[in-house]
Parts: sequence; structure tokens; C-alpha cells
Amino acid sequence: MLKRCVWVLSALLLGTATVVGAEPPTFLPNLFPFPNPHGILKTFNESGKLDLTGPFFQSLGTNGRSCATCHQASDAWSVSAAHVAERFEETQGLDPIFRTNDGSNCDHDIDTSTVHGRRQAYSLLTSRGLIRIALAVPAEAEFEVVSVSNPYGCTETSTLSMYRRPLPSTNVRFLTTVMWDGRESSMQTGTIPIKPLGSNPGDLQTDLLHQSVDATMGHAQATTAPTPQQQRQIVMFELGLSTAQAVEFGAGSLEAHGASGGPVALYNQDSFVGINDPLGQNPRGTAFNPVIFTLFTPTWAHEQSDNHHRASILRGQTLFNSHPINITGVGGLNDATGLPLMKGTCGTCHDSPNVGNHSVIAPLNIGIADVKNPLNPLGLDYLPVITLKNTAPGQDNGKIILTTDPGRALVTGKWQDIGKFKGPILRGLSARAPYFHNGSAESLKDVVEMYNVRFGMGLTESEKADLAAFLSTL
Repeated sequence: MLKRCVWVLSALLLGTATVVGAEPPTFLPNLFPFPNPHGILKTFNESGKLDLTGPFFQSLGTNGRSCATCHQASDAWSVSAAHVAERFEETQGLDPIFRTNDGSNCDHDIDTSTVHGRRQAYSLLTSRGLIRIALAVPAEAEFEVVSVSNPYGCTETSTLSMYRRPLPSTNVRFLTTVMWDGRESSMQTGTIPIKPLGSNPGDLQTDLLHQSVDATMGHAQATTAPTPQQQRQIVMFELGLSTAQAVEFGAGSLEAHGASGGPVALYNQDSFVGINDPLGQNPRGTAFNPVIFTLFTPTWAHEQSDNHHRASILRGQTLFNSHPINITGVGGLNDATGLPLMKGTCGTCHDSPNVGNHSVIAPLNIGIADVKNPLNPLGLDYLPVITLKNTAPGQDNGKIILTTDPGRALVTGKWQDIGKFKGPILRGLSARAPYFHNGSAESLKDVVEMYNVRFGMGLTESEKADLAAFLSTL
């Protein structure tokens, strides 16, 4: 009954703008419930409500888009592929998210004049929630693009079409890197790396201001940049959002009976750059604590002793915090430390307490973009294959790599950065499937299986289910 009531309430509010003669809502009540396959998502704002009239929700460009086009409150301020597919059917592919500058699989030699043509042109957006990001190869890159095999066209080798998920525009105060490849936090793009100690939150705010301009000029195809006031309003709106799962349909409230899930506890979560870095970059000198998540306690699970959902979630949290992982072959970690094998847990890379992203700048390559990687059980046949050749002097000169996305290397030009991406914030996961930068994991079970295979974790089927259940409550 609770699940059905929430679905109806959400549909009524969000459908207001489509009722003939009705005005669109001007605000969302604080902690408004948005249902998803696992439970209910909520967003907290200290102002008491979410103003829907500011520049974040205004079309500042020429193609009808706003920030909210790709950052939906119902989808943890990203987009879920399932909801994008619904938007296609409701509008026959004419919703502002369906634009050829970056929403289509390619931007030339396509036909969007018919529904059938649009269905084909936007297939990656509706099936995987992917936006096409066109990035030029850096002039001084340590590699050359030998070839691009792209089933959708866009086979150019000087500017590459990357297919990536929109990151959430909520919980951004925890960010240590803006964008998957960090291009909005990089000196190469005129932005600022987000550093520990006295420079924050200034570094983060500067980068978000820059990103608000780039997004408006690019995704919204604006002819003029948003004004400084509009930029500040967009950034302050984002910084004021705290979003998390608040209800799990089987376990009930994630904020009651001693639990500290949900967005209000997240709003009160202490954080700073380097807060729990495992490699000693915590500016306060505090030792790394592998117990990353402390949302659920035995008291919460035992409040209803027969509630197997709560028991499973608690076991999953324990697995996240303590199950040993032999970390090998991770670019940006094993090579950077000179340790071919590191004994760790999930928290070694997802170390920010009760948030789950890395607390310092840490682009890593765990093989998500690799072509024909035997340790990646996720299929990548829907993505282009890009062949790169090392052109830098040294022992790797002439080496060939096949990848679906060079990642951070398209920002730095460095061979060693191929395939590196940041780890995203692990809150609101249930509302924004699919996962990883390329949408290759269609479910949280797929995410768990990827890590189980990649790092030989040896999880049983029951343990996999418990870990996925825990992730669904974040």
C-alpha cells in the first residue's frame, strides 16, 4: 500500500505541468518522496523546499534544455535509462533531452525526422542513459589514435565521441573531482584541482561555476554564457542538495530504529578533502578507517527479528566494510604506490565516510573501459572500439591499447591515464541505473559481479545479494 501511494503522489505532482491549462509547480516540498525499484528517494534542502524557478530549471540555451533536463530530482539528480525511455515514448522522442548535439549516438548521417529514426538515433540514451561527449585528442598527447570502430558513425580520430552517464548534481559538496575524467578540475582546462587544506570549498565552487558555463554553452547550445549571478545561483542550488534513499520497501524506513540512512543524516555528515584517505593524505593526520559506512546497526536489524531485508542489508554493510580484496593491476593505485598487490576492502577506493567516493583526487583504471578484458564480465559491444598507439619515447613506444574510452588521457594526454576515471558518490544508487561511466552495469547485482570477478573476491551468491541489497539503500 505504501509503495502504491507514493507512486501515485509522485505522479500527480510531476504530472501537473502536463495537465491542460495547469501551471507547472514552482517548488518541491522538502523530502518529497520519489519511488524507485527498491524504495523511496528523498532530497533534503535546509531552506525547507526546493525552488523550481531558478536558473537550474530555466532554458538558458537554444535547444529547450535546462540543467534539470539531464539532472532529474526523481533520478537522484541524474537520469535513469528507464525514465529516459519513458520520456521518449511520451514525447515520441521530442523531449529536450533528445537533441543531436550530444543526445544522439552520432551527430551526422542520421535521420531524426521520424519516430523510427529518432528511436535509432537515441538508442544509447534510452537503453543506457548515455550522453555523447565529443573530446579532442590533446595536441601533445603521448599517443595517436590509430582507428575508431564506431557502430553509430562518428569515426573521426581527432575528436572522439565518448558515451558517458550524467553524474548527479546533488551531494556535490563531497566532490574531490568534477566530471568522470576530472576535466572540470584540471589545470589543462583552466580549472583547479580540488586540494586538501585551506583552499576549499573555494576550489570546488570555482570548478562548479566553470562547469555551469560549459554545460550551458555545450549541452544547452547557448549563444551567450550564463551571467555570473546565474552561475552562482546554479552552484548554490546544487551545493544545497542532499539526496539519499530513505525507504527500502522490504526493510521500511532507513532513518528509524537506530538507522542513520536518508538525506538528513547525509546533510549532517562531516567531510573534508582527504578525510579518510588510505595513503596518508588526510590533512589532519588521522589514520585510515576501513569502516566506511555506519548507517545500520544490529539494533536496527533486530528491531523486527523476522525482517530478513534488514538483516541482509546489515550483512551487506559489513561485507562492504570488511571483506578482503586483493587489489592488483589498478592503474593509478598499484603502479603509483609501487605495490603490485595491496590488501584492501571496498573502502580502500571508496573511503569517504558514509558517502563512498574517494576523498582525494584519485582517477583509477579498474578495466571498465577495456576491450576484451577477461576480468570484466560486463558486455561492452554497444560501445566503439578505439585503437591507441604509444608515441612517447621509452619502453612502451609502439604499444597498442584497445579501449572504449581513453578517460582521463583525453584531458592530460598521458599514456598512463588511459582508462582512468573517478569513483562517483555512492548515494542514491537505486534511482539512477545503470552504473559505471558507460552504463555497462544494468543493475546493482551487475556491479557486485563486476567487482567479484575483477578482484577475485570469492563472494557466495548469498553474499552478492547482501552486498547489492546494501548498495540499494544508499
